[in-house]
Amino acid sequence: MSKRLNRWYDHGAGIGGNVIDLVVRIKDCPVQEALDFLKDLPPSFSFQQQFFKKTENAENIEIKKIQTLHHFGAIDYLASRGIRLGTARSFCKEVHYTFRERHYFAIGLKNNSGGWELRNKYMKNSSSPKDVTHIKNGHSKLIITEGMFDLLSIMESYKSLQDKYDILVLNSTAFVKRALGYLDGYARIELYLDNDDSGKRTAKTLMENNKDCIDRSGLYNGFKDINEWIVSGGPKII
Repeated sequence: MSKRLNRWYDHGAGIGGNVIDLVVRIKDCPVQEALDFLKDLPPSFSFQQQFFKKTENAENIEIKKIQTLHHFGAIDYLASRGIRLGTARSFCKEVHYTFRERHYFAIGLKNNSGGWELRNKYMKNSSSPKDVTHIKNGHSKLIITEGMFDLLSIMESYKSLQDKYDILVLNSTAFVKRALGYLDGYARIELYLDNDDSGKRTAKTLMENNKDCIDRSGLYNGFKDINEWIVSGGPKII
């Protein structure tokens, strides 16, 4: 990416262009829609500015299409997070949606209430209703993670865990009290939560309320979360 020339080039894909080309590729839209999008931005817009951000207004997100992950942008983002396409396809979908009348796509993880956690390189969103994601494989052991990429990182590192554990993705530490209702009946519960204050508080709450919870965050001590550890070359989980 050249800030001086205001142009970009993807060496892995062998493609590049100007800001219009980038918007077309990210939004998967025709040129006219990209121009309409750009005209609403400040005149000084360039690659030096980040024009996507985290959005919490889930009520304004409307799901338009759900399909198997295949978009170049999604695959490229997965690779940057150390996740292979096959691993992501086991749990996630490619979700196309509108937000404030504009079209976007993202990697989506469905929650128990039918809403979606949505992630791409530029946005971190979720659609209503928000909830946890409980993946039941019929086992007596449970893994709890905070988010989608924590789940994918664990499965990327050691796929056979899916044959031994059920999985509970909180999708937000705000759902820790709700998560307590899913713990009954599990003989062993392993917590792969973030190494920050919120993650530590969540682990403390879970362990105080269930004696079978085990904090596994020490495996990636020194890293913010398990994905950061995996990307850095962390060893397989055993």
